[in-house]
Amino acid sequence: MAIKRKKIAKQKTKNKKLKLVKSSRKKIKTKKKVAKKTATKKRLKRSRKNNNIKSTNNKKRRKKMSAEAMKVSSVLDTSHLKVKFPFKSKYGNYINGKFVEPLSGKYFDNPSPISNETICSVARSNEKDVEAALDAAHEAFKTWGKTDITTRSNIMMKIADVLEKNLDLLATAECLDNGKPIRECMAADLPLVIDHWRYFAGVIRAEEGSVAEISNSQYSYNIPEPLGVVAQIVPWNFPLLMATWKLAPALAAGNCSVLKPAEQTPASIMVMMELIGDLLPPGVVNIVSGFGLEAGKPLASSKRIAKVAFTGETSTGRLIMQYAAQNIIPITLELGGKSPNIFFEDIMEKDDDFLDKCVEGFVMFNLNQGEVCTCPSRALVQESIYDKFMEKCIARTKAVIQDNPLKMETMIGAQASVEQMEKIKSYLDLGKKEGAKVLTGGAVGKLNSGLEKGNYIQPTIFETNNKSRISQEEIFGPVVSVIKFKDEAEALEIANDTLYGLGAGVWTRNGNIAYRMGRAIQAGIVWTNCYHAYPAHSPFGGYKQSGVGRETHKMMLSHYRQNKNLHVSYAEKKLGFF
Repeated sequence: MAIKRKKIAKQKTKNKKLKLVKSSRKKIKTKKKVAKKTATKKRLKRSRKNNNIKSTNNKKRRKKMSAEAMKVSSVLDTSHLKVKFPFKSKYGNYINGKFVEPLSGKYFDNPSPISNETICSVARSNEKDVEAALDAAHEAFKTWGKTDITTRSNIMMKIADVLEKNLDLLATAECLDNGKPIRECMAADLPLVIDHWRYFAGVIRAEEGSVAEISNSQYSYNIPEPLGVVAQIVPWNFPLLMATWKLAPALAAGNCSVLKPAEQTPASIMVMMELIGDLLPPGVVNIVSGFGLEAGKPLASSKRIAKVAFTGETSTGRLIMQYAAQNIIPITLELGGKSPNIFFEDIMEKDDDFLDKCVEGFVMFNLNQGEVCTCPSRALVQESIYDKFMEKCIARTKAVIQDNPLKMETMIGAQASVEQMEKIKSYLDLGKKEGAKVLTGGAVGKLNSGLEKGNYIQPTIFETNNKSRISQEEIFGPVVSVIKFKDEAEALEIANDTLYGLGAGVWTRNGNIAYRMGRAIQAGIVWTNCYHAYPAHSPFGGYKQSGVGRETHKMMLSHYRQNKNLHVSYAEKKLGFF
């Protein structure tokens, strides 16, 4: 019995201990839960605090960003494109890899042609800014000019990739800056920009030098070398594309650049440099904005440049030639045009897709608001088909949608500046005074909904002759002179009766006519059954007063290089003359 009592007492003690352990464990768990809850509360409190701080910071950042951008009306709203407003309120020059204030401290307002509202202000540079840019370029050339081809190519490929990722943003910037339709920017301008960077990145990887055997012991090595620091001046009709046409081959060839954009469209290239600037060594590309006499002339006439490349008016091109001649440096000039677009009677043999294509080819005078140096501004139509063909062309022209360029359905936008609109208006008046017949258009485009102050011209077709001023002088607007011709010989005579020789179009179902006309027309580019095609691997340039040299194609590399001949003798014995 005593043993049994002892066992019971022992069991009770054990149970008591177990209860104490369980109770202790329960208390620990409770304490842990309380601690966990407290810690969670503290974390949540901290998180809320941090989130509030972040939210406040984001609000401040957004306020700062919005403060950086100009306040614009709803007609310049870009939200429907799912793109933020691309411009800051102010841009300095891009020199030595960063944006810097103009040395004078002066800026000028940059209005959008869509409504003539100021979208940003841009540096008003002078000779001192040009010199600073040249300093940076010359310093960068010490290394960039010796950079291996693979490295240069890879950098240019990365540039193309970045531009492609930001295509919508850049297209929107171009539309706002220039006034061209957003659909053109997205479908033509920016894809071409990207393609040109990739093309020149690829071309230089495939290049090979040449060696000539003079004798068993003498060899002549021809090595292309970059020129050095080049000056590049681009126009306002295709700001990003023209900058690319200049920069891509120059950089591929190993040069450094100081580029001046047109004062009418100075901003979109600054957006581009914000995106790609970090990919390039500082000083390789420098952008100096400003007016022609204040910044363009000091740059083009500088003794510190090895070449000047210019795209613009023929009159300005003559001045550039003078500056280059004084310094005995090479030039590339891409100037004006008065391109014939010739339609032969056989196009009306069938009412098919090809005829529809021909009609579109006629209406191509409206591309980019006619602000194209190769604009088909003279349409030559054979007499036998004139009435029926023109009926189709007039109807198609009247169907062209002119509206806010930021709308995807808009086909023709705003002229790039008030000055350009006024110039076109003066030619509309001149055409009427000369007795030209207005078939459609002929006036300012009157648009509503906030676009009243924009620069709009109606697509205009004049029926006239080739001797009229509107048929001989470059208008650079959506205006075409229609001229009748009897036969192939007369068509050729009319086509070549111009100071210019940049582009031409030939439309026919007859291959023999196409070839004969293509060879006989005095123009650098003859499009056959097409128009306005500008691929990277197709040379662009003109005859006569349309310019000197070429843009695009691999031949452009030779424009930015000089040949180094290494004539080497491996003979060990002297010649014996002395």
